[in-house]
Amino acid sequence: MPFWKCYLTAVTQKILILKKSKGFNKIVTENINQNGGNYMTSPEKRLEEMGIVLSNAPSPLGSYVPCIQTGNLLFLSGMLPLREGKLIRSGRVGETVSLSEAKEDARQAVYNALSVIKVHLGSLDGIKKCVRLNGFIASAPDFIEQPKVLNAASELLFDIFGEHGRHTRTAIGVSVLPLNSPLEIDFIFEVDSKP
Repeated sequence: MPFWKCYLTAVTQKILILKKSKGFNKIVTENINQNGGNYMTSPEKRLEEMGIVLSNAPSPLGSYVPCIQTGNLLFLSGMLPLREGKLIRSGRVGETVSLSEAKEDARQAVYNALSVIKVHLGSLDGIKKCVRLNGFIASAPDFIEQPKVLNAASELLFDIFGEHGRHTRTAIGVSVLPLNSPLEIDFIFEVDSKP
């Protein structure tokens, strides 16, 4: 019986069955996407499927740029949970902001990050991978569930990018953030080398 080595050139193929049938080896493959579905979905298409429409990228609130690309890494400045230029809410988590509200804020920070990337690249389809996010959560002194807040951002990135949305992460509790925001998240993405 021959020894089979399968080299897959497309990320979208996965060998599901390798079996001997009627004197010859039969390989059945099925296309899978990064999210576990039956086809590869681009991030742009995935957002559409999820019913998410990105708003305009937030403007910087100080003397900095929203992102800088060096090689194939895109570094984003800290994203606040802004909608139409205003914070969704203000205050500290575990004090005036609930855990569920903070999770909503974390998702909004991701939407804002994606809006910035879309302006920079022209399309989210140029994103190869989310590498890292650092989350700063304005926390009441006894609030210790910062990772749960950031899970909302991490899970959203996975929902959009599948395995390419998995990343390293830091969740840090702080006493106060700019504009009295409940959180701020910065990101590093791997992207196509030419914007």
